[in-house]
Amino acid sequence: MMFGPMTAVRTAAFPMFLTALAGALPVVAAPERGAADRDHETRIQALEARLAAAESRADNRFNPAVSLVLQGGWAAFDQPAESVEWPGLPLGGEAGPHPEGLALWESELTASANIDHLFFGQATLGFHEHDGETETDVEEAFIETLALPAGLGVRMGRFYSDLGYLNGRHSHAWDFADAPMVYQALLGGQYGDDGLRATWLAPVSSVLMEVGAELFRGGAYPAGGLDGDVGAVWLGFVRLGGDLGVLHSWQLSVSHGEIDVDARAAGGHDDHDHAGPVFSGDATLSAVSAVWKTQLSKGRSWVLQAEYLYRDENGFVDLVEDSGAAQFGYDGEQDGGYIQTLYQFRPRWRAGFRYDWVGADNQLVALSNTTGEADDDVAEETGLVSAGDDPSRWALMLDWSPSEFSRLRLQYAQAEVDDRSDDQVHLQYIVTLGAHGAHRF
Repeated sequence: MMFGPMTAVRTAAFPMFLTALAGALPVVAAPERGAADRDHETRIQALEARLAAAESRADNRFNPAVSLVLQGGWAAFDQPAESVEWPGLPLGGEAGPHPEGLALWESELTASANIDHLFFGQATLGFHEHDGETETDVEEAFIETLALPAGLGVRMGRFYSDLGYLNGRHSHAWDFADAPMVYQALLGGQYGDDGLRATWLAPVSSVLMEVGAELFRGGAYPAGGLDGDVGAVWLGFVRLGGDLGVLHSWQLSVSHGEIDVDARAAGGHDDHDHAGPVFSGDATLSAVSAVWKTQLSKGRSWVLQAEYLYRDENGFVDLVEDSGAAQFGYDGEQDGGYIQTLYQFRPRWRAGFRYDWVGADNQLVALSNTTGEADDDVAEETGLVSAGDDPSRWALMLDWSPSEFSRLRLQYAQAEVDDRSDDQVHLQYIVTLGAHGAHRF
């Protein structure tokens, strides 16, 4: 293509025109670079906050943390499991040994998520095998606050009490295949109810200090019969903890509660017809727990843990039989505890030893008796007459965790009750499917 002379002139003049135009325009100072950077950073932060909020809403709406914990195994006892009786301590609630033979033990389906920036929610369904049938119940279903000021927190719904150390933890997080004897005798295995919890994390730098109070409706053992009366059970606790250097940590807690009881039946999990004594009155429950953990070299660790529980009850005990009924004035004191140690000798292997015991000092005074039997004989039938040596047990445990999602455990124990020895063997499996939150200290 050919260009004429006029085109060449215009092309040559164009740069000179741009230079003249630039000189004629007023000079405008460029923005200070620091201010521009700050404005840019502010916009980026605002966009990130909006994105985080959107992701949170999306996670809560479509992707809560869901986990399934399967727990079961095989159990064998010298003494028949259904004949377990501890003098002065008739079992209630879900207390009692695992079923003999192969069985599904307490397994759980849990869903949890941050509801929004103010609340967290969790629901846990428990299911297990009993008398050839699968039983399902709501173990926990609660919401708790996330943003209260000054270290305050509130939980509302159904949940396990923070009484003691083990009670607030689900059974798959325990270090032995069964609950200590004192938990079975005084708490019906594990105490959970519908209620309200308020906690305060103290602003103390040297130690962790948490103070809490709980109110429950009183529908579960060791309460009973007061399903609509929120505050039939109240509990308070103080928990202290801290680190000593980088290898040692500790925790100490003290708990105390007052319980109103209206027609609480004993008989344990194996007796849904509520046979046995029926207690009405008042009770106090106290617990002390201590835990010490030490990290050793090469994936090894050592834990020492102990709890002591004490219950004092006053009121009336009724016993109904085919031949008549009897009522007794009742003043009962029961206590017990355990001490256990765990040694992780390789990264995925642990060995443990536990010693536990329970005892009772109960006084019964006959007020009425239409059974035709002697008062002392009827009193003994209540199971509340304490005599002989206190029941005790020791257990050895070995477990292997191929990963954080599975654990296999072998446990051997020997119990001494009424001058009789009972050899007990458990083979246990625990597996987790899905996202499951870390366990507490």
